[in-house]
Amino acid sequence: MLPPLTPSPHQNSAKILTGTSGYSYPEWTDADIYPKGTKSAEMLSLYCKRFPVVELNYTWYQMARADSLTRMQKKVPSSFQFAVKLTRTMTHEIADDWFQQAKQFQQGLKPLINNNQLAAVLIQLPPTFYRNQKNRLYLAQLLDALDNLPLAIEFRHRSWAKDQVFTGLEQRKISLVTIDTPNIPSLFPSLDIVTNKNLFYTRFHGRNEEGWRSGKNMQQKFDYNYQQQELQQWLEKKTLPMAKKCHQGLLFFNNHVAGQAACNAVLMQHLLTQNIIT
Repeated sequence: MLPPLTPSPHQNSAKILTGTSGYSYPEWTDADIYPKGTKSAEMLSLYCKRFPVVELNYTWYQMARADSLTRMQKKVPSSFQFAVKLTRTMTHEIADDWFQQAKQFQQGLKPLINNNQLAAVLIQLPPTFYRNQKNRLYLAQLLDALDNLPLAIEFRHRSWAKDQVFTGLEQRKISLVTIDTPNIPSLFPSLDIVTNKNLFYTRFHGRNEEGWRSGKNMQQKFDYNYQQQELQQWLEKKTLPMAKKCHQGLLFFNNHVAGQAACNAVLMQHLLTQNIIT
């Protein structure tokens, strides 16, 4: 099992918070992330002993609800932070009533907002969401509808890698998500561009190119174990320079297969303690 969270200068100052994308994976008991026999309902209370933040994936599948988030709050310390992924019917399978859903989503987040536990709302757009007039208009309308939330946006298609896009995000104070993915030409590149001085946001998806090209098999896609040298290089080239420009940073590992995300997140925490930001 993972050792308990040891406070570091970064966690105490909330400069950089490290966690995983999701926390409730049955296979994590087989990987000794959680004790054998741990039930899904028990995992968050164990997770928060190791990590100060989590990225909620379940809200991509279903609307955020205040009662569900309130139950989760009771399992974690008041200082624990949540990043919440926007529901897919506003990003991937855009519904006709998306505007009403955006308002409903905000209402569902009230418990986190009221307790200062909402670190960010992640807008993850699919690789098929190209930069064209129709999508540009929709995205602008969506950002307007969510304007009062701390937003971070992850593009998957390379067509959005434009200076005018970054300028627009900066004007809106929206964080551009920095991603680590395989080197596939159509994917959005790994950039260290800061568009919001309040927050930088990084997602580690792994570098399993064969898995990414395989299609929609999530187990293959996110099956990757970062080596210490890879994370150290990323830290030096991207994380630390970005941190000097921001008040806070979020690092999430999405390579959840076999508990690799949790192990890599712990390794990153260790590396951060060795590279204290002044």
